[in-house]
Amino acid sequence: MTAPLFHIALPDEWESATAAGTYERSTRGRSLADEGFIHCSHRHQVEATANRFYAELPALVLLTIDRSRIDSPIVEEAAVDGGELFPHIYGPIPVDAVVDATLWPRGSDGFVLGAE
Repeated sequence: MTAPLFHIALPDEWESATAAGTYERSTRGRSLADEGFIHCSHRHQVEATANRFYAELPALVLLTIDRSRIDSPIVEEAAVDGGELFPHIYGPIPVDAVVDATLWPRGSDGFVLGAE
């Protein structure tokens, strides 16, 4: 599969990652070391994830990740509740694997992706 992966980052955590050269946050409040992997989404999963876990925040950074630039295993795994499969990256994300980092402000209808 060659479709990009997506990860929702907090603006200050992405800024720190760009200075360090790698991104090592798994999800809100959890690091790669805490979780063992970095939570990612397919494009069709991004809005629901943002609105479920980050709804009260004013802005996020949406990372678009080129999976071909990731050396760590990428595993499709079910959400904790046994639902749909999400991609998990079992290692840090090199900053140069992020092909786009877009500031994503919350609108009046929550976090909504633009049309492709």
